[in-house]
Amino acid sequence: MYLRKATNKKTGRTYLSIVHNYWDKNTKTTRSITVKSLGYLDKLEKEYDDPIGFFTNEAKKLEEERLSENSPLTFTIAKNELILANSFNRKNFGYAALSKIYHELDVDTFLRNRQRHSKEKYDANAIMKLLVFSRLLYPASKKKTYENRDIFFEKFNFSLDDIYRCLTLFNKHSDALQLWLHEHIKSQYNRNTDLVYYDVTNYYFEIDEQDDLRKKGVSKEHRPDPIVQMGLFMDTNGIPITYKLFPGNTPDKTTLIPSLSGIQREYSLGRIIVVADRGLTTGDNIWYILSAKNGYVLSYSVRGADKNFQKYVLDENGYVSKGDGFKIKSRLYPREIQVTATNGKKIKKIVDERQVIFYSPEYAAKAKQDRAAALAKAMDLIKNPARYNKSISYGALKYVKNLTFDANTGEISESVRQHLAFNKEKLREEEKFDGYYAIVTSEYKESPEKIIEMYRGLWKIEESFKVTKSDFESRPVYLSLKEHIDAHFLTCFISLVIVRILEHRLKGKYSVREMLESLSKASCSHIKENYYLFDFYNDILEDIGKELNIDFSKKIMKLGEIKKILGETKKS
Repeated sequence: MYLRKATNKKTGRTYLSIVHNYWDKNTKTTRSITVKSLGYLDKLEKEYDDPIGFFTNEAKKLEEERLSENSPLTFTIAKNELILANSFNRKNFGYAALSKIYHELDVDTFLRNRQRHSKEKYDANAIMKLLVFSRLLYPASKKKTYENRDIFFEKFNFSLDDIYRCLTLFNKHSDALQLWLHEHIKSQYNRNTDLVYYDVTNYYFEIDEQDDLRKKGVSKEHRPDPIVQMGLFMDTNGIPITYKLFPGNTPDKTTLIPSLSGIQREYSLGRIIVVADRGLTTGDNIWYILSAKNGYVLSYSVRGADKNFQKYVLDENGYVSKGDGFKIKSRLYPREIQVTATNGKKIKKIVDERQVIFYSPEYAAKAKQDRAAALAKAMDLIKNPARYNKSISYGALKYVKNLTFDANTGEISESVRQHLAFNKEKLREEEKFDGYYAIVTSEYKESPEKIIEMYRGLWKIEESFKVTKSDFESRPVYLSLKEHIDAHFLTCFISLVIVRILEHRLKGKYSVREMLESLSKASCSHIKENYYLFDFYNDILEDIGKELNIDFSKKIMKLGEIKKILGETKKS
Protein backbone atom coordinates (compact mmCIF):
# COMPACT_ATOMS: atom_id res chain seq x y z
CA MET A 1 0.00 0.00 0.00
CA TYR A 2 1.11 3.56 -0.62
CA LEU A 3 -0.12 7.15 -0.44
CA ARG A 4 -1.49 8.36 -3.75
CA LYS A 5 -1.39 12.12 -4.49
CA ALA A 6 -3.73 12.98 -7.35
CA THR A 7 -3.66 16.63 -8.53
CA ASN A 8 -6.59 18.07 -10.45
CA LYS A 9 -5.19 20.00 -13.42
CA LYS A 10 -8.12 22.44 -13.50
CA THR A 11 -8.35 23.34 -9.81
CA GLY A 12 -4.78 22.58 -8.82
CA ARG A 13 -6.01 20.81 -5.70
CA THR A 14 -4.37 17.53 -4.59
CA TYR A 15 -6.43 14.63 -3.31
CA LEU A 16 -4.88 12.06 -0.98
CA SER A 17 -5.84 8.38 -0.70
CA ILE A 18 -4.26 5.14 0.44
CA VAL A 19 -4.12 2.71 -2.46
CA HIS A 20 -3.25 -0.97 -2.92
CA ASN A 21 -2.01 -2.36 -6.24
CA TYR A 22 -2.48 -5.98 -7.32
CA TRP A 23 -2.07 -8.07 -10.44
CA ASP A 24 -5.33 -8.89 -12.20
CA LYS A 25 -4.99 -12.43 -13.58
CA ASN A 26 -7.89 -11.93 -15.98
CA THR A 27 -6.81 -8.66 -17.62
CA LYS A 28 -3.09 -9.42 -17.20
CA THR A 29 -2.54 -5.87 -15.90
CA THR A 30 -1.87 -4.14 -12.58
CA ARG A 31 -5.03 -2.74 -10.98
CA SER A 32 -5.50 -0.39 -8.04
CA ILE A 33 -8.12 -0.30 -5.34
CA THR A 34 -8.65 2.53 -2.89
CA VAL A 35 -8.26 1.30 0.66
CA LYS A 36 -8.99 4.65 2.30
CA SER A 37 -10.04 8.04 0.88
CA LEU A 38 -8.40 10.83 2.94
CA GLY A 39 -9.51 14.12 1.38
CA TYR A 40 -7.95 17.22 -0.17
CA LEU A 41 -4.47 18.19 0.94
CA ASP A 42 -5.35 21.82 1.67
CA LYS A 43 -8.08 20.77 4.12
CA LEU A 44 -5.91 18.08 5.74
CA GLU A 45 -3.17 20.67 6.33
CA LYS A 46 -5.54 22.41 8.75
CA GLU A 47 -5.69 19.23 10.87
CA TYR A 48 -2.13 17.84 10.46
CA ASP A 49 1.24 19.62 10.48
CA ASP A 50 2.53 17.28 7.76
CA PRO A 51 -0.39 15.30 6.27
CA ILE A 52 1.75 13.74 3.53
CA GLY A 53 4.35 12.47 5.99
CA PHE A 54 1.65 11.35 8.44
CA PHE A 55 -0.41 9.39 5.90
CA THR A 56 2.68 7.99 4.15
CA ASN A 57 3.53 6.45 7.50
CA GLU A 58 -0.08 5.24 7.90
CA ALA A 59 0.05 3.56 4.49
CA LYS A 60 3.28 1.87 5.51
CA LYS A 61 1.69 0.56 8.71
CA LEU A 62 -1.35 -0.73 6.79
CA GLU A 63 0.97 -2.51 4.32
CA GLU A 64 2.89 -4.13 7.18
CA GLU A 65 -0.39 -5.17 8.75
CA ARG A 66 -1.61 -6.59 5.43
CA LEU A 67 1.53 -8.65 5.09
CA SER A 68 1.24 -9.92 8.65
CA GLU A 69 0.19 -13.57 8.96
CA ASN A 70 -2.65 -12.79 11.36
CA SER A 71 -4.01 -9.67 9.74
CA PRO A 72 -7.74 -9.75 8.92
CA LEU A 73 -8.87 -9.47 5.32
CA THR A 74 -11.84 -7.45 4.15
CA PHE A 75 -13.35 -7.80 0.70
CA THR A 76 -16.09 -5.71 -0.82
CA ILE A 77 -18.12 -7.40 -3.52
CA ALA A 78 -20.99 -5.57 -5.21
CA LYS A 79 -24.28 -7.44 -5.38
CA ASN A 80 -24.40 -7.02 -9.14
CA GLU A 81 -20.74 -7.90 -9.76
CA LEU A 82 -20.45 -10.30 -12.68
CA ILE A 83 -18.07 -13.14 -13.48
CA LEU A 84 -15.87 -12.19 -16.40
CA ALA A 85 -16.51 -14.20 -19.55
CA ASN A 86 -14.15 -17.16 -20.10
CA SER A 87 -12.70 -16.84 -16.61
CA PHE A 88 -11.86 -19.97 -14.59
CA ASN A 89 -12.04 -19.09 -10.91
CA ARG A 90 -11.83 -22.62 -9.47
CA LYS A 91 -8.33 -24.10 -9.12
CA ASN A 92 -6.88 -27.31 -7.75
CA PHE A 93 -4.04 -27.09 -5.25
CA GLY A 94 -3.84 -30.78 -4.33
CA TYR A 95 -1.63 -31.51 -7.33
CA ALA A 96 1.21 -29.86 -5.38
CA ALA A 97 1.75 -33.26 -3.73
CA LEU A 98 1.96 -34.97 -7.13
CA SER A 99 4.27 -32.26 -8.45
CA LYS A 100 6.62 -32.82 -5.52
CA ILE A 101 7.11 -36.51 -6.36
CA TYR A 102 7.13 -35.86 -10.14
CA HIS A 103 10.06 -33.47 -9.77
CA GLU A 104 11.87 -35.61 -7.20
CA LEU A 105 11.94 -38.28 -9.92
CA ASP A 106 13.38 -35.64 -12.30
CA VAL A 107 10.84 -36.44 -15.02
CA ASP A 108 11.09 -32.79 -16.07
CA THR A 109 14.87 -33.07 -16.47
CA PHE A 110 14.55 -36.22 -18.56
CA LEU A 111 12.02 -34.67 -20.96
CA ARG A 112 13.90 -31.39 -21.33
CA ASN A 113 17.10 -33.26 -22.14
CA ARG A 114 15.35 -35.42 -24.73
CA GLN A 115 13.59 -32.43 -26.32
CA ARG A 116 16.69 -30.24 -26.42
CA HIS A 117 17.50 -31.10 -30.02
CA SER A 118 13.91 -31.45 -31.18
CA LYS A 119 12.44 -29.04 -33.70
CA GLU A 120 9.04 -29.13 -31.99
CA LYS A 121 8.10 -25.91 -30.19
CA TYR A 122 5.73 -27.38 -27.60
CA ASP A 123 6.84 -28.00 -24.01
CA ALA A 124 6.89 -31.80 -23.57
CA ASN A 125 7.32 -31.49 -19.80
CA ALA A 126 4.25 -29.25 -19.48
CA ILE A 127 2.21 -31.68 -21.58
CA MET A 128 3.35 -34.66 -19.49
CA LYS A 129 2.42 -32.85 -16.27
CA LEU A 130 -1.04 -32.00 -17.56
CA LEU A 131 -1.67 -35.59 -18.68
CA VAL A 132 -0.32 -37.16 -15.46
CA PHE A 133 -1.91 -34.78 -12.94
CA SER A 134 -5.23 -34.91 -14.77
CA ARG A 135 -5.12 -38.72 -15.05
CA LEU A 136 -4.70 -38.91 -11.28
CA LEU A 137 -7.20 -36.25 -10.20
CA TYR A 138 -9.66 -35.70 -13.07
CA PRO A 139 -9.31 -38.61 -15.54
CA ALA A 140 -10.79 -37.94 -18.97
CA SER A 141 -10.03 -38.10 -22.68
CA LYS A 142 -7.12 -36.10 -24.08
CA LYS A 143 -9.55 -33.54 -25.50
CA LYS A 144 -11.46 -33.13 -22.23
CA THR A 145 -8.21 -32.96 -20.28
CA TYR A 146 -7.00 -30.15 -22.52
CA GLU A 147 -10.28 -28.25 -22.14
CA ASN A 148 -9.99 -28.51 -18.33
CA ARG A 149 -6.33 -27.42 -18.19
CA ASP A 150 -7.20 -24.18 -16.36
CA ILE A 151 -8.07 -26.18 -13.24
CA PHE A 152 -4.33 -26.04 -12.44
CA PHE A 153 -2.18 -23.01 -11.63
CA GLU A 154 0.40 -24.12 -14.23
CA LYS A 155 0.74 -22.28 -17.54
CA PHE A 156 -0.11 -24.79 -20.24
CA ASN A 157 0.66 -22.80 -23.38
CA PHE A 158 0.15 -25.46 -26.02
CA SER A 159 -2.60 -26.69 -28.30
CA LEU A 160 -4.57 -29.94 -28.37
CA ASP A 161 -2.71 -30.84 -31.55
CA ASP A 162 0.55 -30.36 -29.65
CA ILE A 163 -0.59 -33.03 -27.17
CA TYR A 164 -1.15 -35.58 -29.91
CA ARG A 165 2.16 -34.69 -31.59
CA CYS A 166 3.94 -35.00 -28.24
CA LEU A 167 2.58 -38.53 -27.73
CA THR A 168 4.93 -39.65 -30.50
CA LEU A 169 7.86 -38.12 -28.60
CA PHE A 170 6.79 -39.88 -25.39
CA ASN A 171 6.60 -43.20 -27.19
CA LYS A 172 10.07 -42.70 -28.69
CA HIS A 173 11.61 -42.34 -25.22
CA SER A 174 9.25 -44.64 -23.30
CA ASP A 175 11.78 -47.38 -22.51
CA ALA A 176 14.45 -44.88 -21.49
CA LEU A 177 12.04 -42.99 -19.23
CA GLN A 178 10.94 -46.18 -17.47
CA LEU A 179 14.59 -47.04 -16.82
CA TRP A 180 15.20 -43.45 -15.62
CA LEU A 181 12.36 -43.78 -13.10
CA HIS A 182 13.73 -47.13 -11.93
CA GLU A 183 17.19 -45.68 -11.25
CA HIS A 184 15.73 -42.76 -9.28
CA ILE A 185 13.43 -44.99 -7.25
CA LYS A 186 16.35 -47.35 -6.56
CA SER A 187 18.46 -44.49 -5.16
CA GLN A 188 15.69 -42.60 -3.34
CA TYR A 189 13.67 -45.48 -1.90
CA ASN A 190 16.23 -48.30 -1.72
CA ARG A 191 14.16 -50.36 -4.13
CA ASN A 192 14.26 -54.09 -3.37
CA THR A 193 14.11 -56.27 -6.47
CA ASP A 194 15.02 -59.58 -4.86
CA LEU A 195 11.34 -60.36 -5.37
CA VAL A 196 9.74 -59.20 -8.61
CA TYR A 197 5.99 -59.54 -9.08
CA TYR A 198 4.56 -60.02 -12.57
CA ASP A 199 1.03 -60.13 -13.89
CA VAL A 200 -0.90 -59.53 -17.11
CA THR A 201 -4.14 -57.70 -17.83
CA ASN A 202 -5.80 -56.21 -20.90
CA TYR A 203 -7.52 -52.97 -21.88
CA TYR A 204 -10.31 -52.73 -24.40
CA PHE A 205 -11.00 -50.41 -27.35
CA GLU A 206 -14.56 -49.58 -28.35
CA ILE A 207 -13.91 -50.20 -32.04
CA ASP A 208 -14.58 -53.01 -34.50
CA GLU A 209 -11.37 -52.77 -36.53
CA GLN A 210 -8.28 -54.73 -35.54
CA ASP A 211 -4.63 -54.01 -36.31
CA ASP A 212 -1.20 -55.32 -35.31
CA LEU A 213 -1.69 -54.31 -31.65
CA ARG A 214 -5.44 -54.14 -31.09
CA LYS A 215 -6.65 -57.71 -31.42
CA LYS A 216 -9.61 -59.67 -30.17
CA GLY A 217 -8.51 -62.04 -27.43
CA VAL A 218 -9.48 -63.41 -24.03
CA SER A 219 -10.79 -60.27 -22.31
CA LYS A 220 -10.53 -60.05 -18.52
CA GLU A 221 -13.91 -58.30 -18.63
CA HIS A 222 -15.44 -60.77 -21.10
CA ARG A 223 -15.97 -58.06 -23.73
CA PRO A 224 -16.01 -58.75 -27.48
CA ASP A 225 -13.97 -55.61 -28.29
CA PRO A 226 -10.36 -55.62 -29.50
CA ILE A 227 -7.89 -55.47 -26.61
CA VAL A 228 -4.22 -54.85 -25.89
CA GLN A 229 -2.30 -56.96 -23.38
CA MET A 230 -0.07 -55.40 -20.72
CA GLY A 231 2.56 -57.22 -18.67
CA LEU A 232 3.58 -55.31 -15.54
CA PHE A 233 6.51 -55.80 -13.15
CA MET A 234 6.30 -54.49 -9.57
CA ASP A 235 8.67 -54.37 -6.59
CA THR A 236 8.03 -55.43 -2.99
CA ASN A 237 6.82 -51.95 -2.05
CA GLY A 238 4.07 -52.11 -4.66
CA ILE A 239 5.82 -49.57 -6.91
CA PRO A 240 5.80 -50.50 -10.63
CA ILE A 241 9.16 -51.22 -12.26
CA THR A 242 8.29 -51.42 -15.95
CA TYR A 243 5.61 -52.60 -18.38
CA LYS A 244 5.37 -54.09 -21.85
CA LEU A 245 2.49 -54.09 -24.32
CA PHE A 246 1.48 -57.08 -26.44
CA PRO A 247 -1.15 -57.68 -29.14
CA GLY A 248 -4.55 -58.49 -27.66
CA ASN A 249 -4.52 -62.11 -28.86
CA THR A 250 -1.25 -62.89 -27.05
CA PRO A 251 -1.78 -65.59 -24.39
CA ASP A 252 -0.80 -64.43 -20.89
CA LYS A 253 1.63 -67.31 -20.46
CA THR A 254 3.75 -66.27 -23.46
CA THR A 255 4.35 -62.69 -22.25
CA LEU A 256 6.70 -63.48 -19.36
CA ILE A 257 9.81 -64.59 -21.27
CA PRO A 258 10.10 -61.52 -23.58
CA SER A 259 9.26 -59.20 -20.66
CA LEU A 260 11.70 -60.85 -18.28
CA SER A 261 14.52 -60.99 -20.82
CA GLY A 262 14.25 -57.24 -21.31
CA ILE A 263 14.13 -56.26 -17.65
CA GLN A 264 16.94 -58.66 -16.72
CA ARG A 265 19.23 -57.25 -19.39
CA GLU A 266 18.47 -53.52 -19.10
CA TYR A 267 17.74 -53.04 -15.39
CA SER A 268 20.75 -54.93 -13.97
CA LEU A 269 18.65 -56.55 -11.26
CA GLY A 270 20.93 -59.47 -10.47
CA ARG A 271 19.25 -62.69 -9.35
CA ILE A 272 15.52 -62.22 -8.88
CA ILE A 273 12.65 -64.38 -7.72
CA VAL A 274 9.66 -64.04 -10.04
CA VAL A 275 6.28 -64.18 -8.31
CA ALA A 276 3.28 -64.77 -10.56
CA ASP A 277 -0.18 -66.32 -10.76
CA ARG A 278 -0.98 -69.77 -12.14
CA GLY A 279 -1.67 -68.41 -15.63
CA LEU A 280 2.11 -68.00 -15.96
CA THR A 281 2.96 -71.43 -14.48
CA THR A 282 4.15 -73.23 -17.60
CA GLY A 283 7.12 -75.48 -18.26
CA ASP A 284 8.63 -72.99 -20.69
CA ASN A 285 8.42 -70.12 -18.19
CA ILE A 286 9.85 -72.17 -15.32
CA TRP A 287 12.72 -73.51 -17.43
CA TYR A 288 13.55 -70.02 -18.74
CA ILE A 289 13.55 -68.56 -15.21
CA LEU A 290 15.88 -71.29 -13.94
CA SER A 291 18.13 -71.09 -17.01
CA ALA A 292 18.63 -67.39 -16.32
CA LYS A 293 19.79 -68.29 -12.77
CA ASN A 294 16.62 -66.81 -11.26
CA GLY A 295 14.00 -68.29 -8.96
CA TYR A 296 10.21 -68.53 -8.95
CA VAL A 297 7.23 -68.55 -6.63
CA LEU A 298 4.17 -69.50 -8.68
CA SER A 299 0.65 -70.54 -7.81
CA TYR A 300 -0.37 -73.94 -9.15
CA SER A 301 -3.84 -75.07 -10.18
CA VAL A 302 -5.07 -77.80 -7.86
CA ARG A 303 -8.10 -78.57 -10.01
CA GLY A 304 -5.94 -78.75 -13.13
CA ALA A 305 -3.22 -80.91 -11.55
CA ASP A 306 -2.72 -84.63 -12.03
CA LYS A 307 -4.44 -87.19 -9.77
CA ASN A 308 -1.34 -87.83 -7.66
CA PHE A 309 -0.98 -84.15 -6.80
CA GLN A 310 -4.70 -83.83 -6.01
CA LYS A 311 -4.46 -86.89 -3.78
CA TYR A 312 -1.58 -85.25 -1.89
CA VAL A 313 -3.61 -82.06 -1.43
CA LEU A 314 -6.64 -83.87 0.01
CA ASP A 315 -4.59 -86.19 2.23
CA GLU A 316 -4.84 -84.85 5.81
CA ASN A 317 -1.46 -86.31 6.72
CA GLY A 318 1.24 -83.66 7.10
CA TYR A 319 -1.01 -80.62 7.58
CA VAL A 320 -0.11 -78.34 10.49
CA SER A 321 -2.91 -76.27 12.00
CA LYS A 322 -2.24 -72.54 12.26
CA GLY A 323 -5.51 -71.66 13.97
CA ASP A 324 -8.97 -70.53 12.78
CA GLY A 325 -9.17 -73.50 10.41
CA PHE A 326 -6.03 -72.47 8.50
CA LYS A 327 -3.65 -75.37 7.84
CA ILE A 328 -0.48 -75.81 5.84
CA LYS A 329 1.93 -78.49 4.62
CA SER A 330 4.75 -78.76 2.11
CA ARG A 331 7.12 -81.21 0.50
CA LEU A 332 10.25 -81.24 -1.62
CA TYR A 333 9.29 -82.95 -4.85
CA PRO A 334 10.81 -83.55 -8.30
CA ARG A 335 8.14 -82.47 -10.77
CA GLU A 336 8.10 -83.25 -14.48
CA ILE A 337 7.48 -80.28 -16.80
CA GLN A 338 7.08 -79.95 -20.56
CA VAL A 339 9.55 -77.58 -22.26
CA THR A 340 9.49 -76.44 -25.89
CA ALA A 341 12.81 -77.18 -27.61
CA THR A 342 14.34 -74.95 -30.28
CA ASN A 343 12.90 -77.25 -32.96
CA GLY A 344 9.40 -76.78 -31.54
CA LYS A 345 9.12 -80.25 -30.03
CA LYS A 346 8.16 -80.80 -26.39
CA ILE A 347 10.78 -82.36 -24.15
CA LYS A 348 10.51 -83.51 -20.55
CA LYS A 349 12.51 -81.87 -17.78
CA ILE A 350 12.58 -82.48 -14.05
CA VAL A 351 12.60 -79.54 -11.62
CA ASP A 352 13.25 -79.93 -7.91
CA GLU A 353 10.87 -77.64 -6.09
CA ARG A 354 9.07 -77.09 -2.81
CA GLN A 355 5.31 -77.54 -3.11
CA VAL A 356 3.36 -75.60 -0.49
CA ILE A 357 -0.29 -76.41 0.13
CA PHE A 358 -2.55 -74.48 2.46
CA TYR A 359 -6.25 -74.50 3.30
CA SER A 360 -8.15 -71.38 4.27
CA PRO A 361 -11.81 -71.30 5.37
CA GLU A 362 -11.99 -67.78 3.94
CA TYR A 363 -10.81 -69.06 0.56
CA ALA A 364 -13.39 -71.84 0.74
CA ALA A 365 -16.19 -69.36 1.44
CA LYS A 366 -14.97 -67.09 -1.36
CA ALA A 367 -14.90 -70.00 -3.83
CA LYS A 368 -18.53 -70.81 -3.04
CA GLN A 369 -19.50 -67.15 -3.30
CA ASP A 370 -17.70 -66.73 -6.63
CA ARG A 371 -19.41 -69.85 -7.97
CA ALA A 372 -22.91 -68.83 -6.85
CA ALA A 373 -23.63 -66.50 -9.76
CA ALA A 374 -22.51 -69.10 -12.33
CA LEU A 375 -24.68 -71.77 -10.67
CA ALA A 376 -27.71 -69.47 -10.68
CA LYS A 377 -27.12 -68.72 -14.35
CA ALA A 378 -26.79 -72.43 -15.13
CA MET A 379 -30.09 -73.24 -13.42
CA ASP A 380 -31.86 -70.42 -15.24
CA LEU A 381 -30.32 -71.49 -18.54
CA ILE A 382 -31.73 -75.01 -18.06
CA LYS A 383 -35.19 -73.59 -17.36
CA ASN A 384 -35.12 -70.87 -20.02
CA PRO A 385 -32.67 -71.90 -22.77
CA ALA A 386 -34.23 -69.52 -25.31
CA ARG A 387 -32.89 -66.56 -23.31
CA TYR A 388 -29.28 -67.60 -23.72
CA ASN A 389 -26.63 -67.87 -26.39
CA LYS A 390 -22.96 -68.79 -26.26
CA SER A 391 -21.66 -65.27 -25.66
CA ILE A 392 -23.83 -64.59 -22.58
CA SER A 393 -23.55 -68.07 -21.05
CA TYR A 394 -20.00 -67.46 -19.81
CA GLY A 395 -19.25 -69.22 -16.52
CA ALA A 396 -22.36 -71.41 -16.56
CA LEU A 397 -21.54 -73.78 -19.42
CA LYS A 398 -19.54 -76.32 -17.41
CA TYR A 399 -22.49 -76.89 -15.06
CA VAL A 400 -24.93 -77.86 -17.84
CA LYS A 401 -25.02 -81.31 -19.48
CA ASN A 402 -25.98 -82.01 -23.11
CA LEU A 403 -25.40 -78.37 -24.10
CA THR A 404 -24.60 -77.55 -27.74
CA PHE A 405 -24.88 -74.33 -29.75
CA ASP A 406 -25.91 -73.56 -33.29
CA ALA A 407 -22.70 -72.81 -35.20
CA ASN A 408 -24.31 -70.00 -37.20
CA THR A 409 -26.43 -68.18 -34.62
CA GLY A 410 -24.64 -69.03 -31.39
CA GLU A 411 -27.98 -69.91 -29.81
CA ILE A 412 -28.64 -73.13 -27.91
CA SER A 413 -29.58 -75.86 -30.37
CA GLU A 414 -33.31 -76.59 -30.53
CA SER A 415 -32.67 -80.32 -30.47
CA VAL A 416 -31.06 -80.28 -26.99
CA ARG A 417 -33.21 -77.73 -25.15
CA GLN A 418 -35.44 -80.41 -23.65
CA HIS A 419 -32.49 -82.53 -22.54
CA LEU A 420 -30.45 -79.98 -20.59
CA ALA A 421 -29.50 -81.11 -17.08
CA PHE A 422 -27.47 -79.79 -14.19
CA ASN A 423 -24.00 -81.31 -13.90
CA LYS A 424 -23.90 -82.36 -10.23
CA GLU A 425 -20.72 -84.38 -10.70
CA LYS A 426 -18.84 -81.31 -11.93
CA LEU A 427 -20.00 -79.29 -8.94
CA ARG A 428 -19.01 -82.00 -6.45
CA GLU A 429 -15.58 -82.33 -8.07
CA GLU A 430 -14.99 -78.58 -7.77
CA GLU A 431 -16.26 -78.36 -4.19
CA LYS A 432 -13.69 -80.94 -3.04
CA PHE A 433 -10.91 -78.43 -3.59
CA ASP A 434 -12.61 -75.30 -2.21
CA GLY A 435 -10.25 -73.48 0.11
CA TYR A 436 -7.10 -75.31 -1.01
CA TYR A 437 -4.29 -73.33 -2.60
CA ALA A 438 -0.99 -74.56 -4.01
CA ILE A 439 2.31 -72.77 -4.58
CA VAL A 440 5.36 -74.22 -6.31
CA THR A 441 8.79 -72.65 -5.86
CA SER A 442 12.43 -73.08 -6.65
CA GLU A 443 13.28 -71.61 -3.23
CA TYR A 444 13.19 -74.95 -1.45
CA LYS A 445 15.27 -73.69 1.49
CA GLU A 446 12.60 -71.17 2.50
CA SER A 447 9.93 -72.11 5.03
CA PRO A 448 6.36 -72.70 3.83
CA GLU A 449 5.23 -69.63 5.80
CA LYS A 450 7.86 -67.46 4.06
CA ILE A 451 6.83 -68.76 0.64
CA ILE A 452 3.18 -67.89 1.32
CA GLU A 453 4.24 -64.44 2.52
CA MET A 454 6.20 -63.91 -0.70
CA TYR A 455 3.27 -64.95 -2.84
CA ARG A 456 0.68 -62.83 -1.04
CA GLY A 457 2.43 -59.66 -2.21
CA LEU A 458 0.97 -60.38 -5.67
CA TRP A 459 -2.35 -58.84 -4.62
CA LYS A 460 -0.70 -55.42 -4.90
CA ILE A 461 -0.17 -55.76 -8.64
CA GLU A 462 -3.74 -56.99 -9.11
CA GLU A 463 -4.92 -53.93 -7.20
CA SER A 464 -2.73 -51.74 -9.44
CA PHE A 465 -4.62 -52.98 -12.48
CA LYS A 466 -7.91 -52.15 -10.75
CA VAL A 467 -6.59 -48.66 -9.94
CA THR A 468 -5.65 -47.95 -13.56
CA LYS A 469 -8.97 -49.23 -14.87
CA SER A 470 -11.28 -47.60 -12.31
CA ASP A 471 -9.57 -44.64 -10.61
CA PHE A 472 -7.48 -43.67 -13.66
CA GLU A 473 -10.25 -44.58 -16.15
CA SER A 474 -7.52 -45.77 -18.53
CA ARG A 475 -9.99 -47.71 -20.65
CA PRO A 476 -11.67 -47.76 -23.03
CA VAL A 477 -8.77 -46.36 -25.04
CA TYR A 478 -9.81 -44.00 -27.83
CA LEU A 479 -6.42 -43.63 -29.55
CA SER A 480 -5.64 -45.50 -32.75
CA LEU A 481 -1.95 -45.04 -33.64
CA LYS A 482 0.32 -47.59 -31.99
CA GLU A 483 2.79 -44.98 -30.73
CA HIS A 484 -0.07 -42.95 -29.26
CA ILE A 485 -1.49 -46.00 -27.49
CA ASP A 486 1.88 -46.81 -25.94
CA ALA A 487 2.33 -43.16 -24.88
CA HIS A 488 -1.11 -43.25 -23.25
CA PHE A 489 -0.08 -46.23 -21.15
CA LEU A 490 3.24 -44.53 -20.37
CA THR A 491 1.36 -41.60 -18.79
CA CYS A 492 -0.79 -44.09 -16.86
CA PHE A 493 2.37 -45.90 -15.75
CA ILE A 494 3.99 -42.68 -14.50
CA SER A 495 0.74 -41.79 -12.72
CA LEU A 496 0.72 -45.19 -11.02
CA VAL A 497 4.37 -44.82 -9.99
CA ILE A 498 3.70 -41.42 -8.40
CA VAL A 499 0.64 -42.48 -6.42
CA ARG A 500 2.28 -45.73 -5.28
CA ILE A 501 5.27 -43.74 -4.02
CA LEU A 502 2.89 -41.47 -2.13
CA GLU A 503 1.13 -44.51 -0.69
CA HIS A 504 4.50 -46.00 0.30
CA ARG A 505 5.64 -42.79 1.99
CA LEU A 506 2.44 -42.76 4.04
CA LYS A 507 3.15 -46.40 4.97
CA GLY A 508 -0.06 -47.67 3.36
CA LYS A 509 -2.27 -45.77 5.79
CA TYR A 510 -4.70 -44.74 3.05
CA SER A 511 -5.89 -46.34 -0.17
CA VAL A 512 -5.07 -44.84 -3.55
CA ARG A 513 -8.70 -43.82 -4.02
CA GLU A 514 -8.84 -42.04 -0.65
CA MET A 515 -5.68 -40.08 -1.38
CA LEU A 516 -6.71 -39.06 -4.89
CA GLU A 517 -10.20 -38.04 -3.80
CA SER A 518 -8.75 -35.82 -1.08
CA LEU A 519 -6.19 -34.24 -3.41
CA SER A 520 -8.84 -33.56 -6.04
CA LYS A 521 -10.97 -31.81 -3.39
CA ALA A 522 -8.05 -29.69 -2.20
CA SER A 523 -9.21 -26.85 -4.41
CA CYS A 524 -9.84 -23.14 -4.07
CA SER A 525 -11.90 -20.33 -5.55
CA HIS A 526 -10.75 -16.85 -6.50
CA ILE A 527 -12.41 -14.29 -4.24
CA LYS A 528 -11.01 -10.85 -4.94
CA GLU A 529 -7.72 -9.34 -6.03
CA ASN A 530 -5.21 -12.24 -5.79
CA TYR A 531 -6.79 -14.12 -2.89
CA TYR A 532 -8.12 -17.68 -3.02
CA LEU A 533 -10.53 -19.35 -0.60
CA PHE A 534 -10.04 -23.04 0.27
CA ASP A 535 -12.97 -25.17 1.43
CA PHE A 536 -11.71 -28.72 2.10
CA TYR A 537 -9.27 -30.27 4.55
CA ASN A 538 -9.10 -33.69 6.21
CA ASP A 539 -6.74 -36.10 7.99
CA ILE A 540 -5.43 -37.44 4.69
CA LEU A 541 -4.35 -33.99 3.48
CA GLU A 542 -2.83 -33.32 6.88
CA ASP A 543 -0.69 -36.49 6.67
CA ILE A 544 0.27 -35.86 3.04
CA GLY A 545 1.21 -32.29 3.94
CA LYS A 546 3.39 -33.39 6.86
CA GLU A 547 5.18 -35.97 4.73
CA LEU A 548 5.82 -33.64 1.77
CA ASN A 549 6.11 -30.35 3.70
CA ILE A 550 3.09 -28.79 2.01
CA ASP A 551 0.49 -26.90 4.09
CA PHE A 552 -3.04 -27.76 2.92
CA SER A 553 -4.74 -26.31 6.02
CA LYS A 554 -4.89 -22.60 5.19
CA LYS A 555 -8.33 -21.21 4.46
CA ILE A 556 -7.09 -18.24 2.45
CA MET A 557 -3.90 -17.85 0.46
CA LYS A 558 -2.62 -15.20 -1.86
CA LEU A 559 -1.64 -16.17 -5.40
CA GLY A 560 1.97 -15.35 -4.70
CA GLU A 561 2.02 -17.69 -1.71
CA ILE A 562 0.41 -20.48 -3.74
CA LYS A 563 2.93 -20.06 -6.54
CA LYS A 564 5.78 -20.07 -4.04
CA ILE A 565 4.62 -23.42 -2.61
CA LEU A 566 4.20 -24.86 -6.11
CA GLY A 567 7.64 -23.54 -7.01
CA GLU A 568 9.14 -25.32 -4.02
CA THR A 569 7.70 -28.64 -5.24
CA LYS A 570 9.74 -28.29 -8.43
CA LYS A 571 13.07 -28.24 -6.62
CA SER A 572 14.34 -31.81 -6.78
